Amino acid sequence: MKDAILAIDVGTQSTRALAFTADGRLLDKARATHEPPYVSPQLGWAEQDPEYFWDRVGVACRGLWSQGVVSPDRIAAVAMTFQRSTVVSLDATDKPLRPAIVWLDQRRSAHPPRLPATWRAALTLAGASGVVDRFQAEAEANWIAEHQPEIHRNTSRYLLLSGFVTLRLTGHARDSVACIVGYMPFDFRKLSWAAPWDWKWQALAVDPRTLPDLVVPGRPLGTVCASAAAHTGLPLGVPVIAGGSDKACEVLGSGCLEPHQGCIGYGTTATLNVDSGRYVEPVRLVPPYPSAQPGRYNLQYQVFRGFWMVTWFKEQFAHIERQQAAERGLEPEQLLEALASEVPPGSLGLTLQPYWTPGLVHPGPEAKGAMIGFGAAHKKPHMYRALLEGLAYEMRNGRERIEGRTKVPLGDLALCGGGSRSDLVMQITADVFGMPARRPSTDEASGLGAAILGAVGAGLHADVRTAALAMTGTGRVFEPRVEHARRYDDLYREVYRPLYARLQPLYRAIRRITDYPPPP
Repeated sequence: MKDAILAIDVGTQSTRALAFTADGRLLDKARATHEPPYVSPQLGWAEQDPEYFWDRVGVACRGLWSQGVVSPDRIAAVAMTFQRSTVVSLDATDKPLRPAIVWLDQRRSAHPPRLPATWRAALTLAGASGVVDRFQAEAEANWIAEHQPEIHRNTSRYLLLSGFVTLRLTGHARDSVACIVGYMPFDFRKLSWAAPWDWKWQALAVDPRTLPDLVVPGRPLGTVCASAAAHTGLPLGVPVIAGGSDKACEVLGSGCLEPHQGCIGYGTTATLNVDSGRYVEPVRLVPPYPSAQPGRYNLQYQVFRGFWMVTWFKEQFAHIERQQAAERGLEPEQLLEALASEVPPGSLGLTLQPYWTPGLVHPGPEAKGAMIGFGAAHKKPHMYRALLEGLAYEMRNGRERIEGRTKVPLGDLALCGGGSRSDLVMQITADVFGMPARRPSTDEASGLGAAILGAVGAGLHADVRTAALAMTGTGRVFEPRVEHARRYDDLYREVYRPLYARLQPLYRAIRRITDYPPPP
């Protein structure tokens, strides 16, 4: 009986194979870690062999079958979700020409293609020239064309990681519309590759012939081919359904289907997303991304270094806690959170601004992180709590920006990602937002989002909305504590919100003097 959907979640730290029923119940899962998740041949680079990701898909799938709970014969369809903006170049035989450039990569092109004068003038008039300059500098294709011209000339397929794994799984160069996030010639308004006359084709060193065909989420990408069946243990011919990016599937898997529902993803990158049927730029000149609901948009506010900062904090300041946790069979975060829970809300005024990586428009390219308000009473637990509070403050900043653009107040808040497993993080977020914060029914929200799309493609549900309503649910809800919420509101309005504008001139001076971060 084919009654299960296999969701494959290819993340930054691991690949997971998850089997869900048509009512959203997780039957079983298996995990293949990425060790390491990437390598850095030079400072700021992040690369990985594309075939390693495909290997991890096979390890996760075979691990799932070996656990004996789910048989491959039960799988009605496969759908996948992926880390975003990881780029792969293939030759004419579909072999990788170089390591994949992982989304965390910070290299930039110094000499991208020069736009014609007419386009430059039009973009300058629209106030978009700086954004376009950054777009060109950040584009992986432009860096490859500049520094590895032979690889650029020999690139027969230029794919995101989602397209590469789809190619290996089905034999077809196709990708889901909901996976296209990155520096690509994509029309985010029309949810398709850009028209031939669009400026992006002249701004990027990308040949349209190298790009995959795009498929609407929930529709077939192909079927499992013979080599993929041998690699994964899946039966030959199982339908492969277009899924979406990790954040798009996270929003869907959390049951956030409307603009009044906010989904915070506390992952390596921290994001606040709302799903909208209208094209609205949450920050001016920054487009919304494709939703996992066909024809819709995810209005996203992002902190590039989100819960990566917890890892950074552990590595730099928590040596004792790491040792104690290892001795007691715990995670270091458990000890840090126990200490931080004893700190009063607001961390005695210690306030962190989480701009460890600069942004594009807000924060701008000059942005840097900051922690202010130190006093003699502050210790490591205060710093850790201030870090969590700073991320929550910045998500509230995103909420206000999105509400200002959509004119739709947030009335429902769901938290996903690794950070949402922490009760302390959930409570801080509820208090900072002054509203209830809920966990979805599963901590595999991104995988569940992919499974929802797979269930639609397999004919187990009529459409994406019907499937989402049937397959998602609510777990524990954290109510805001009135006194704590009042203190956080004062600190947010009087300290955190004005902080960036006050420090921005100093950030610019630091950048000018030190050349860090370097200009594009």
